[in-house]
Parts: sequence; C-alpha cells; structure tokens
Amino acid sequence: MKKIYLSPPHMSGNELKYINDVFKDNWIAPIGPHLNLFEERVKEYTGAKYAVAVNSCTAGIHLALKALKVEPGDYVICSSLTFIATVSPIIYCGAEPIFIDSEEGSWNMDIGLLEIAILNSTALGKKPKAIIPVHIFGVPCNMAAIKKLSDEYDIPLIEDAAESIGSTFKDKHTGTFGEIGVYSFNGNKLLSTSGGGIIVTNDKKKAEYMRFLSTQAKDSKPFYHHTEIGYNYRMSNVLAAIGVGQMEVIEERIKRTREVNQIYRKEVGHLFYSFQEERETDRSNMWLTCALMNGEDRPDDLIKHLAEDNIEARRLWKPMHQQPVMQGYKKYINGNSSLLFLQGICLPSGSDLTKGDMKRIIKSIKTFFKK
Repeated sequence: MKKIYLSPPHMSGNELKYINDVFKDNWIAPIGPHLNLFEERVKEYTGAKYAVAVNSCTAGIHLALKALKVEPGDYVICSSLTFIATVSPIIYCGAEPIFIDSEEGSWNMDIGLLEIAILNSTALGKKPKAIIPVHIFGVPCNMAAIKKLSDEYDIPLIEDAAESIGSTFKDKHTGTFGEIGVYSFNGNKLLSTSGGGIIVTNDKKKAEYMRFLSTQAKDSKPFYHHTEIGYNYRMSNVLAAIGVGQMEVIEERIKRTREVNQIYRKEVGHLFYSFQEERETDRSNMWLTCALMNGEDRPDDLIKHLAEDNIEARRLWKPMHQQPVMQGYKKYINGNSSLLFLQGICLPSGSDLTKGDMKRIIKSIKTFFKK
C-alpha cells in the first residue's frame, strides 16, 4: 500500500526538459536564462513589477527586512501562528518580534490586536519598522484592513506569502499588497523547486538592492570590491528551471487542491468542529486543508490512526509565542492560536491525490470516528 503524503512535490513533466536545457548549455550556476525566465513567469502571473529568485523564502524575508533598513532593537510585528521561518529573519537583524494572535475563521492575523500593538509601541516612542502578515495555509489575510493600518500609521508591509502563491484577496494576488512579498517553493509547497523562494515588489530600487545583497553585495567594479556585507542567497539556475515548469501548471494545481478541500467538507465535514475558512471575495490556493477537531477528539490520535494506514497528516503550527526560543518578546494574545494548535489538524492535500487516494483517506477518517 503506497504512502499518501501530506503535500508532496507534483511535477508537470516539463521540468526535466528545462533541466536538460540547463545542462546542455552549461548554466550550472546562480545565474542564467532560466533564472531570468522564472522571475519573468512569476511577475507575469502575480502582476508584480519586479522579482528576485532566492534560495529560500527565509532568505527572501531577511532581504526584505534589510531593504526596509530594519536594525538591532527595532520592533517588527508578525503573526504568531506561523512557521519559525517568518520570525528567524527578524532575529537575524537583531530586531524584536511582536506576536499577534489569530482571528477566527481565516486563522490569520487579528486586526484589532494588530492596531493595539501599533498604538502601544508608538506610545513608547518606538513605532514598528514593519508588519509581516502571514497568509496561513494559503488562506488570504484581510489585506484591506491590514493595508489600511499600514498606511494610516506609515508602517511598511512585508507579506509572508510562503504558502499562498496563487491565492487572491478581491482578485489581487497575495504578496502584492505591501512593499515586498515573498513566496516559498520548498519541497512541500503547492509549487516546488526542491528548495527556493522568490521576492516580488513594485519598487525598483528595493528590488535592485535585494538582488545586490543576495549575490554577496559585490560592487560594480572590474574586481571583487565590497562596501557592505551581503549574502549567498541567489537561487540556482538549475532549480529555476524546475520553477519554470511548475509555473506552467499553477492553475491546474490550485483547481485540484480546491477540489480536495471540497471533498473533505462533503464527506467528513460533519465529523469535525470546523474547517479553516476563506472569505467569499477571496480565493485560497488551499495548499493544505485544515480542520478543527471537537473538544473530546485529539489530533494526535487521528494522526496516529492515519499513519497506521500509511497516510500522513500533521498538527497545525505551534504558535511562536509558545515556542521556548521566543520567550520574552511582546505578544498580543486572544487564545485562538493556542486552541488551533491543540485541536487543529492538517489533512493530506496534495494536488496529485487520485480518486483512489481520497477514498482511502476518507475511509480511514470515518473508521477513526466510529471507534
């Protein structure tokens, strides 16, 4: 019986062709035509003016913070319900994260708490340098409300769109509302380049500066000359070739992950307390279908049961404000993310799931709840 993974890579078939082109032309480097083409494809798809491909979304967020001149001691507001890669770059900069809890429904950044955090920080004479909302599991944040606060208090936005490429808020792509957005192409994402990320922005100077930093900050001279410290963050042309092939099928992939989400709702929705919700005006890529279990049920028990049937599921992110390494930082908490962590589960959601796979998963879930 084959293993069903949570969200495995799903190749289109053209990736190998493009990789062969790279090898044929010997562009085995963090520079080359497929790297340029990948950036063009992402720009065309999202509507962003500029794109910079890097070796991880984490690197992209770090470069975004550097482009916004975030320095040691600065405050940066971010979602608490997220993967640590949202927060680590803040620490890299010597800045301090301020964690914002989740709203109900979308599970994204709570707008009321966000404004309280801005007001409290500003009252202390230390206005936050940036806000990093996370479009968690592919569901768009309320970008109208977040952008309104960003504009009102003049605080730049960096969108962590790691999980949400293809998701839209009122027909506009996530990642394109703020000064800078960053997507992930890690191995478990909707689209994968094995590892990698891409930064998008409409600011030419910031794009050029982030590209400059990503290639060790080499100044434009006929020899190696450096006036500031840079990073080895540029994406490989080989991986970018995979990205070109992946971008060709993004709408097909989203169509399938959304179908998978609807199958879960129809077949086993009554067995769960609720599912993560998107707004009627938005489109989530449904990277992962996530649900809350009822109070007497425990995610770990269902995860173990599914594993016995060779099916992978996992817990939701443990909130950053509960992580041992993040203790001592400011937090604005309403209890939602803690409840989500305790009762939430991510179900297998890959775009490669067949009808047979879904029948196996549904059967296993129903068997668990009959016990």
